[in-house]
Amino acid sequence: MKHTGKPDIVRFVFLLFILLVSTFSLSGQTAIDIVRAADQKLKGLSSEASMTIRIVRPTWQRDISLKTWSKGDQYALILVTAPAKDEGMVSLKRDKEVWNWMPSIERTIKLPPSMMTQSWMGTDFTNDDLVKQSSIVTDYIHTLAKDTMIENFTCHKIIMTAKPEAAVVWGKIIIYISQKEYMQLRAEYYDEDGYLINVMSGSKVKNLGGKMLPSEMEMIPVDKPGQKTVLIYNSLVFDIPIEESFFTVQHMKTVR
Repeated sequence: MKHTGKPDIVRFVFLLFILLVSTFSLSGQTAIDIVRAADQKLKGLSSEASMTIRIVRPTWQRDISLKTWSKGDQYALILVTAPAKDEGMVSLKRDKEVWNWMPSIERTIKLPPSMMTQSWMGTDFTNDDLVKQSSIVTDYIHTLAKDTMIENFTCHKIIMTAKPEAAVVWGKIIIYISQKEYMQLRAEYYDEDGYLINVMSGSKVKNLGGKMLPSEMEMIPVDKPGQKTVLIYNSLVFDIPIEESFFTVQHMKTVR
C-alpha cells in the first residue's frame, strides 16, 4: 500500500500548533499585566528620590529642586527644596485626598477634584501627574496594539481607555513599555474628546536604585511650540522603611 505522508503532515501541524499555544500560555501577558509590572517597577514598595524639574519656555527657563517619598499607591509626599522663594512647599497625597502646604502664607489647602487637572507650580505636569492620584492600573481598560520601537527598545503599545466611572484627568492614554525591562518610554495623553494634549518621553536610561529606568522624562504640550517640562532623577532609592505616619498633614509643616 502506498504511503501518502498525509498523517505525518497532519501530526506535524498539530504538534506545531500545540507548541505555539504552549509558548504563548507560558510567556504571553495581558495588557494589564504589562502595565501593572511597569507601574510596580517604578514605584516599588516605597521610594525616596531627589529630582530636578526644569520648566522650559520659548524665552526663559527655571529649575525646581524636589525631594519625594512614596509608599504603595496610597501615599506620596513632595517637598520643594529650591528656589528659595518656593522652599518648603509640600504636596501630600493620602488615599484619595491631596493637600498643599504653603509656608509663605502658613496655610494648608486641600485640593478639590476639579483642581487635579491644573498645572503643578507652573509646569506642564498636572497635580494628578505629580501625586499620581489616579491609577493607570485600576482606572483604565487596557488593550494591546502593535509593537513599536522607542529609543532602540522593542515596546508594547498599550491603549488605555478611561472607565466610565473613573474620576481621571485623561480620557485615553497610549503608553509604550519596553518588553524586556518594563520601562515606560513614551505616553500620549488625550482628553475626553479624543484630542492629543501632551506627550511624555523617557530617555537617558540608567541604573536608578538597582533598576534600569529612564532618568529623564519630558512632558511636551502638543499645541505650545517651544514649551516643555523635564523631570530629571538625581537619585532614587526603593523599598526603604517608611511609616504611614510620615504622610500626614501635620508632618507637612516640618518635613525636611
